[in-house]
Amino acid sequence: MAGLFGGGTGRAPATGPDDGRRLRVGVIGAGHFGRFHALKIAGSRRETLVGIHDPDMERAATVGSEAGGAPALPLDDLLAGCDAVVVAAPAEHHFALAERALQAGRHVLVEKPIASNLVQADRLAALAAETGLVLQVGHLLRYSAEHHAITERISRPLYIEATRIAPFKARGTDVSVILDLMIHDLDLVLAIVDSEIEDVDALGAAVSSQHEDIANARVRFANGCVATITASRISLKTERRMRLFSEEGYLSADFVKRELTMIGRDKGLPLPGTGGFRREAVTWTDHDTLMAEHEAFAAACLDGAPVLVDAQAGRRALAAALAVTGGIAAARARMEQSGLVHRP
Repeated sequence: MAGLFGGGTGRAPATGPDDGRRLRVGVIGAGHFGRFHALKIAGSRRETLVGIHDPDMERAATVGSEAGGAPALPLDDLLAGCDAVVVAAPAEHHFALAERALQAGRHVLVEKPIASNLVQADRLAALAAETGLVLQVGHLLRYSAEHHAITERISRPLYIEATRIAPFKARGTDVSVILDLMIHDLDLVLAIVDSEIEDVDALGAAVSSQHEDIANARVRFANGCVATITASRISLKTERRMRLFSEEGYLSADFVKRELTMIGRDKGLPLPGTGGFRREAVTWTDHDTLMAEHEAFAAACLDGAPVLVDAQAGRRALAAALAVTGGIAAARARMEQSGLVHRP
């Protein structure tokens, strides 16, 4: 049985009234993701791109030209002329920029990770609560078709195995592979399991940058579920897979091929000789996840719709990522103490 997931908006459709109001949005950061955000805002039915800020004003002007002629603006001018901002600067600047925007009375969509540490994340969460402003964190895959396909089938996972590997690119190496790639799967796993983390064992190594480029984590949850997550940005190919063993059955998802297979008892074609098991095969077409994220952001700001990935969700993903980082440091210290490895 095949299903088709295309053209929708994942789990957070823009369901609010489309009464002609538009959200005036500025973009802070004209890099790789900043450019994509600017293009999506320019093509949005409920957002208007008012300008772009970047330390490299020439770069900001180039991106603005691509996005319909939005001007490159100093930060104060950008904040003065908008209702909301997208913070797409390097991760080390997320906190300071998001804090400044919230203090200026602007809604914020901040790229992941929400901040560099939990103290900063808590400060942003508190500031958003005090001001009543929207603070949405850019964990993009929460708006994806694959996330929707998995969560509507699995609610009681026992074991999860996730792999996210890709060839090396200089972009993103300002942070570890944990904050660059693994945090995507950490956030998805946290959303699926919905239980507190009890313990983390992790290993990792810096190979081509100053931060970990490969990492593996085994995460144990209070409800008994275990997740093993692998991330690498020095691989020869791109692979994004997730396998889930649950009380509902077994699910395997290939995010690159956009294919999902579920073995269970409720849906799909009967599997002869298996005692009543069924096999469901699901595919989905190209899905504009970033536009879905912006539709959800506009709905939250204009209509008061719930924020799917709020500050608490961003903090939880950051806490998990930092726990993995801490686990790697602890494992490295044990190996150094035993004489198995030596500091360079």
